[in-house]
Amino acid sequence: MRIAVLLLLAAVLIGVSDPSGAIETTAAGTPDARVIVRFKSGADSVKARPMSVRMSRAEALDVAQTRATSLGMRHGFSGGRLQARMSLDERTHVVTASGMDSAALVKKLASDSEVEFVVVDGVRKHFASIPPSDPYYAAGSGSLPAVGQWYLRAPDSTFVSSINAPGAWATTFGSASVVVAVVDTGVRKDHPDLSSQFVGGYDFVAYSSSSAAAIATANDGGGADSDASDPGDWVSQADITAGTLGSSCTTSDIGNSSWHGTHVSGLIAASTNNGLGMAGVAGGVKVLPVRVLGKCGGYDSDIIAGMKWAAGISVTGVPDNPNPAQVLNLSLGGDGTCTGSTGTLYKDAISQITAKGATIVVAAGNGEGLAVSVPGSCTGVIAVAALRHAGSKVGFSNVGPEVGISAPGGNCVNLTGACLYPILSASNSGTTTPVAADNYYDSGVGTSFSTPLVAGTVALMYSVRPSITPAVVMQLLKSSARPFVSTGATAGTAACHAPTSTAQDECYCTTSTCGAGMLDAGAAVAAVVAINGGTASIAVSPAAPSAGQTVTLTGSASLASGRTIASWAWSLTDGGGAVSGFSGSTSAATATLAPTAAGTVQVKLVVTDDLGDLYTATQSITVSAATSSGGSTTTSGSSSGSSGGGGGGAFSPLWLLGLLLASALLQRRQRA
Repeated sequence: MRIAVLLLLAAVLIGVSDPSGAIETTAAGTPDARVIVRFKSGADSVKARPMSVRMSRAEALDVAQTRATSLGMRHGFSGGRLQARMSLDERTHVVTASGMDSAALVKKLASDSEVEFVVVDGVRKHFASIPPSDPYYAAGSGSLPAVGQWYLRAPDSTFVSSINAPGAWATTFGSASVVVAVVDTGVRKDHPDLSSQFVGGYDFVAYSSSSAAAIATANDGGGADSDASDPGDWVSQADITAGTLGSSCTTSDIGNSSWHGTHVSGLIAASTNNGLGMAGVAGGVKVLPVRVLGKCGGYDSDIIAGMKWAAGISVTGVPDNPNPAQVLNLSLGGDGTCTGSTGTLYKDAISQITAKGATIVVAAGNGEGLAVSVPGSCTGVIAVAALRHAGSKVGFSNVGPEVGISAPGGNCVNLTGACLYPILSASNSGTTTPVAADNYYDSGVGTSFSTPLVAGTVALMYSVRPSITPAVVMQLLKSSARPFVSTGATAGTAACHAPTSTAQDECYCTTSTCGAGMLDAGAAVAAVVAINGGTASIAVSPAAPSAGQTVTLTGSASLASGRTIASWAWSLTDGGGAVSGFSGSTSAATATLAPTAAGTVQVKLVVTDDLGDLYTATQSITVSAATSSGGSTTTSGSSSGSSGGGGGGAFSPLWLLGLLLASALLQRRQRA
């Protein structure tokens, strides 16, 4: 009786009726088939009942179920008919069936005349840190690494792969108008170093299915909703034995809660300069948490829906995202290549997202030098491999031509004792459920953590130039990267080679295996500033002043798109013997000089915009000496007026008038 009540409660929490009238349940050990079916655009069932992304989830589910029912009837499904779940778009749906495995269902439905393709709805997992019990990582009773956030510093002979964040911070800490989506396990919004950094969010775990296993995987008592909090993703032996989490969960998933999304978020945007905890790469930007991973990982369908929603693309049955992300961080993946129908689904989503102007950064994977995981191997994303502190590839990182760039992923060097060079970030001390408002930090290693270092850098690039395109982001990241090292790491280390089925651990990166080079955040931001197009200029009036005249300087600036001027600052770099300083304000758009002698004056204008970027102009002004002739003050060498001949001085209209009057008077006297 209690089980029935709990299942009913789960259905109420989801808020969507199951067309079959009951929640799907499966006995432990019985396989559940789960596939993604794309119907042909001209299929009768598609034309008969068109679907729109503006439909409610219940309406869309009803349309999808009608198509699934017809499909099932054509292939002999009766009492155990096909069950429609989430829709990825107007003709692509998740479909499940009890009592058979996914591969068998794919084979059964692939030949249907209305089906464009059908693929297994694969499971992807985060590339988290090696568990504390692993010899490559030992936290030492929760103590933090002595080297702190070594990976952010300017590189030196010890920390060869550090990303030079201070070089970027000289320009910007990040703009609050830039949003980075962390597509992951959800986040702990109450972490003191992150609590002010989040905006919006959504939970897609169990969105694509209301089965008991999906609800158990979600671990928050319900399905999709607007709460992207991480409830914990621990897995116990009891979970595996009972089979409550579905067949995709195995003993390899057993472990404590990872708080993976919180760790990733901290690396990107932990509050900076707040006197607390750690610094994020881009502490001024905002994080959009998109929860797609629960216990044992997450389905392709949930991940793809979460990716699209994060970028502001409408997803059936979900309110539109009011905070579209410019950057998506996916520290997750799974085996396989970005080919076939699964690849088509990811590539479709990636194309839509990049068309919106967002950049997708994805982990290469922790397969010990094997091929890059999916979706990191898909065209259009920036795949990130991981480096040791000494600059060589860290053993766990995957490699391949799909990698765009590499960044520190943490490494321990020693086999016992505390890990020497891990990646420190925000976390939670709860081993299963979270500890409230926990100001806790932990360390880990993995491409999961090299990826947010790149995503944070990309967020800084968008902060400098909001209109930058994903293609330009990738180009500038690569062109600004530092060259890989080929000596100086562990003795005997060889060059990395193309991935095979055999693991390759530490090796020296090449541009064909680890991307364009080592991430340099400072150089990447400088490269964006260089193409910014923003300029400052100075107008001088009069253009050729003389001593004794007031000179007015008027500043102007052409800023990057969307920027506004925050301040003006004038300075005198060389008075030239003509002036000793400004005669008025030096913090407005205009400034004045009062030269008292001839000389060459040099001034400088610095315009600061609302994001802290600087635009500089300098100007030389030649001041002529004042001269006197015939009682009149004139400017030596001045181009104003014309020089008189013979007697010198300027030709005067009054002189002409006097001459005419004298002539008239003379003529009058002659007539008299």
